[in-house]
Amino acid sequence: MHTEVPRIDVALVERLVATQFPEWSGLPVHEVEHQGWDNRTYRLGDALSVRLPSADGYVPAVEKEQDVLPYLARRLDIAVPEPVGLGEPGQGYPFPWSVMRWLDGTVAARAVDLDHERFAAEVGAVLRQLRSLPATGGPTAGAHSFHRGEHPSVYGAEVVAALDSLGSDVDRAACERVWADAVATAWARPGVWFHGDVAPGNLLVDDAGRLTALIDFGTCGVGDPACDLVLAWTFLDPAARPVFREAVGLDADAWARARGWALWKALIMLAGSAGPRRPHGARTRPRCGARGSRPLTRRRARGRAWGCERTTGRARTEEGEASHAYRPARSDHERNATCAH
Repeated sequence: MHTEVPRIDVALVERLVATQFPEWSGLPVHEVEHQGWDNRTYRLGDALSVRLPSADGYVPAVEKEQDVLPYLARRLDIAVPEPVGLGEPGQGYPFPWSVMRWLDGTVAARAVDLDHERFAAEVGAVLRQLRSLPATGGPTAGAHSFHRGEHPSVYGAEVVAALDSLGSDVDRAACERVWADAVATAWARPGVWFHGDVAPGNLLVDDAGRLTALIDFGTCGVGDPACDLVLAWTFLDPAARPVFREAVGLDADAWARARGWALWKALIMLAGSAGPRRPHGARTRPRCGARGSRPLTRRRARGRAWGCERTTGRARTEEGEASHAYRPARSDHERNATCAH
């Protein structure tokens, strides 16, 4: 059973801000032109943005981003969204929601004359740094990450169902070979940080085409980083892929699993089985064989903490930093004491 969500518009955002964050109630609210799938985003003044989950399944990401992003923002060389407030359900809207610092830039998907090789090197370096950060106590891959960071076999049934549905529209034998290679290996080391949705719509560049920010950490977590390599097939030019591979610094097994993730996503979109998580794609024939092929065209978990302090119904204030390590989860009592107001 899904929670009924009212129309999300400027008027609703204005009411939520006015009642929960009166210090920002005089700031103008504007809908962001290019919306994502998981959240509706609105600009609040010049320096802030408001993000509201569009359905139940995206609600766990709100608390997770509130907990994780301050930690990552202090350690990554690239900009990431920083939460400054956590809103509560209200005004008929049933979910928690976030106020973030606004990040300027153009999504890579709409950048003009993007230098793919330079871009590939920049993204690869960011992902290498991300997975190098201490991850003990971080959110282990699971339902909250839509299983990004787990073994790709978690979606094996969906791959088979999509192949059955598509029939002769795809080269089934080639797809099955890619999938078999993907599930034949596994991440054998301790889990590392992954983003979970490294897509051109979540990468911001400046006017010169240089990478400036990585956004939308709703599917992030700690686990196998192979899911973050899918960009190699979904966006990068063939000449940029080896640059990306070198910059990322992962082994051939990780790349085999990454191809499996790319295949899964392409197949479910082509088969029209992407469900509520993502929009459906066009029915075009994916090329699953050669490495140089064209790009393949929970409800809220209450009481669970993932380490960083959060602020509910008020603006976040700057906090001290006691350690370079990611702080492990705390008890419900400690969490409630932190968040009381």
